Amino acid sequence: MSLSKESKIYVAGHHGLVGSAIWNNLLQRGYTNLVGRSHKELDLTDQLAVRKFFDEERPDAVVLAAAFVGGIMANSLYRADFIMMNMKIQCNVISEAYAHGVKKLLFLGSTCIYPKNAPQPMKEDCLLTSPLEYTNEEYAIAKIAGLKMCESYNLQYGTNYIAVMPTNLYGPNDNFHLENSHVMPAMMRKIYLAKLIHDDAWDKIAIDLDKRPIEGVNGSASHEDILSVLAKYGIYNNKVVLWGTGTPLREFLWSEDMADASVHILLNVNFSDIIGIEKYSSVHYGASTDGAVDRNHSAGRGGAIPKLGEIRNCHINVGTGKELTIRELSELVVRAVGFEGSVEFDSSKPDGTMRKLIDVSKLHSLGWTHKVEIEDGVQKLFQWYQASLQ
Repeated sequence: MSLSKESKIYVAGHHGLVGSAIWNNLLQRGYTNLVGRSHKELDLTDQLAVRKFFDEERPDAVVLAAAFVGGIMANSLYRADFIMMNMKIQCNVISEAYAHGVKKLLFLGSTCIYPKNAPQPMKEDCLLTSPLEYTNEEYAIAKIAGLKMCESYNLQYGTNYIAVMPTNLYGPNDNFHLENSHVMPAMMRKIYLAKLIHDDAWDKIAIDLDKRPIEGVNGSASHEDILSVLAKYGIYNNKVVLWGTGTPLREFLWSEDMADASVHILLNVNFSDIIGIEKYSSVHYGASTDGAVDRNHSAGRGGAIPKLGEIRNCHINVGTGKELTIRELSELVVRAVGFEGSVEFDSSKPDGTMRKLIDVSKLHSLGWTHKVEIEDGVQKLFQWYQASLQ
C-alpha cells in the first residue's frame, strides 16, 4: 500500500520530540497534507472528541506518536495515570482509525516493553518472556497493549497497522527540565551550568533558568538560592555529581533518525512484509495488492491462522544496535560543552538496568539503518540547546 503526496496524514503528538521530527521529515519528502492537533485542541483520552476529529478530518494515514510520558519518579508516583491515560489514547485513536477506514497506521512504543532481564541484544521475540522492570511496568504494559492492538486488528480485520519500538531518543525539542528529563539532556544541562558557575557567567545562568526554571527558581532569584537549588541536582562550581557508578550501558538514537526510520516504514513497509507475503498467499488468506490483508476475510479471527502457526511479535525495534557506558557518554558531553571541571559518580545512588541494547536486524532487513553516530549527535544536541536559549 502506497501513500501519495496528496494523502492526508494525521500525526498525533506532532509537538513532541519524535512527532515533530516525523512531521518535518514528511514535509521534507513532499508530504504536505499533514494534520496535527495540540493537546489543548484535542484531548486524545476523550473518545467523543477523537471520534469528532476523525469524522471531520478523515485522514488516510495515522502516526500515533502521542503518549503520557515521564521519568522513573513520575512512573512510580502516577502508576494509575500512566496505564489509564496511555490505554485511552491508544484505544481511541486505533479504534477510530479502523472505524474511519484509515489505510495505514504507525504506532510508536518503547523498548521498555521488554523484560527487565531480557537476553542482550533484545530481539522482538523476547517480548513477554519474563517480568518487566517494576518502575515503569504500567507504561510498558500500555505500550504492549498498543502493539498487540495493531497486530490483532491486522489479523482479524486485515488492516495495515505497524508498531515500532524506539530505543532511548535524544535530539531537537528534547526535554531539559531537570525534574523529569532523561539521562542525556539532564547530564548536558548540569555540566553546562557547572561551567557557567565557574565562568561567573551569571547573565547566562539567568537566561537558562528563565527559560527552564528548576523547582520554581528562575533567573531573578538570588545567587544563593540558585546555587542551593543547583546543588540539589549535583551541580557545583566546576563540578558535577551524577547518579550511579557510570557503568550501565545505554543505546541512543538521534530523534531525526527515528523520524526517518518511522517515515520509511510508514511509506515502504507493510504488515505482509513483516510476517511474509508468501505465507499469506500459501493459505489463501486474502493478501491484497495494497499490502494489507483482505478486510472481509475472516480466516484470521481469533488471533491465529492454524496453517501459519502463531503470529506474534510483529513490531519492529528501531535503534543503532550500538551502546556506550554512562561514563563514556559523560565524556562526550564534557567535550561538547567545553567543560574543564570534574565529573563524579555517586555510587550510593541507583544505576538502573545495567544494559538495554536492542537487536535491529529486522529493521536493517527492511531497508533502513541509522545515520547519526553518538559522537556527532551529542555535539548537535548541545548546539540545539544553546540555540534554544537565544
